[in-house]
Amino acid sequence: MSRNIKVIILIFAMIVTLVVVGCNHEEPPAGYPVVDREIKIPVDFKKRGPEADLLPPLLHSEGFEQPRPLPHPVNTAGAEDCPVISSDGQTLYFFFTPDVRVPPEKQLLDQVSGTYVTHKNADGWSIPQRVWLEDPGKLSLDSTLCIQGSEMWFCSAREGYTGVNIFTAERVEGQWANWQYVGDRLMKEIQIGEVYLYGDELYFHSDRAGSKGGLDLWVTSRVGDCWSDPVNIEPLNTTTDEGFPFVSTDGQELWFTRTHMGTPAIFRSIRINNSWGEPELILSQFAGGATLDDAGNIYFVHHFFENGEMIEADIYVAYRK
Repeated sequence: MSRNIKVIILIFAMIVTLVVVGCNHEEPPAGYPVVDREIKIPVDFKKRGPEADLLPPLLHSEGFEQPRPLPHPVNTAGAEDCPVISSDGQTLYFFFTPDVRVPPEKQLLDQVSGTYVTHKNADGWSIPQRVWLEDPGKLSLDSTLCIQGSEMWFCSAREGYTGVNIFTAERVEGQWANWQYVGDRLMKEIQIGEVYLYGDELYFHSDRAGSKGGLDLWVTSRVGDCWSDPVNIEPLNTTTDEGFPFVSTDGQELWFTRTHMGTPAIFRSIRINNSWGEPELILSQFAGGATLDDAGNIYFVHHFFENGEMIEADIYVAYRK
C-alpha cells in the first residue's frame, strides 16, 4: 500500500463526532436509513472549546481575523474533519465519525460515519445531513475531497475494493449519484492521494517516485478521458510533507498543508507570471486541510491533543479582513 493511501486512512482514524437533534432530520433518499448522530456520541465525550485548548491554532498573517470554531450544530463534542466549502460560502461538506477511538474498519459498519452537508441561513448553519455515496444496503466510508460544479471527488473504503480509493459522483436532481472509480491510471500509476480539481488540472499529494521526501504536491491534466504524466510542483516541495492542496477560484492562490514545528500548518503560494511563488505561513499548530470561499475566508480543521492523544477535531474559520 502506498504511503499516500496510508495517509488517507490515517485521516479517517483521526476523525470524531457531530451532535444533532433527531426530530429535525430531513427524510433521507428512499432506501437509506434515518441517521441520528447524537445518540452515537460516547457519553464520556465532553465538548472542548478554545478556552480549554492547550495548543490552539496560531495565526501568522495580518490579512485575517483570529480563527474561531464554527458553532453547533456543525462542531460537537467529537470531531469534524475534511471541510469543503462552496465558493459562495453557503454550503459546507465535512466528514464525521462518532468515536475517534474506533478503527476505520469498524466505522464502516456504524451507518453514521461519512460525509455530511450543512447550509448557511439567517439563523446560522443548518443541522448537518448525511450524504449517501453508495447504493442502499451497501457499506462505504466516504469523505468528500472537492466539488467542481456538478462533479464531486471523494475517497472511500467500500465493498468490492481493497483499501481506500478515490471515486467521482455527479449531481443529479439535487442528489449525488453515478459514482464511479477514478481508474487505475490515477490510483495505481500516478498514485494520487488527497486531490483538488481545478478546471482540468488535478492537484494532489503523493510520495511517488520523484518526490523530494515524504509527500509532495503534484499536478496532472485531463484531456478527454486521459490524464497526463504528473508534474512535481517543485518550488513548493521540501523534504518534509506537503499535501491537501486547494486552488482559489481565480487560480492565483495554491493553499496546502505542510509540517511546521512538528505539527500540521497551512501555507499559501501566489501565482506570479504563471509560476508559484515562495509559500507563506498562514496558520500553524494542528491546522490543516484549508478550503476557501470566494470572499477569501479560510475553513480548516483543527485537532485537539491532550497528553499526546488526539481527543477531538473541529472545523474553524479565519475570516479575511
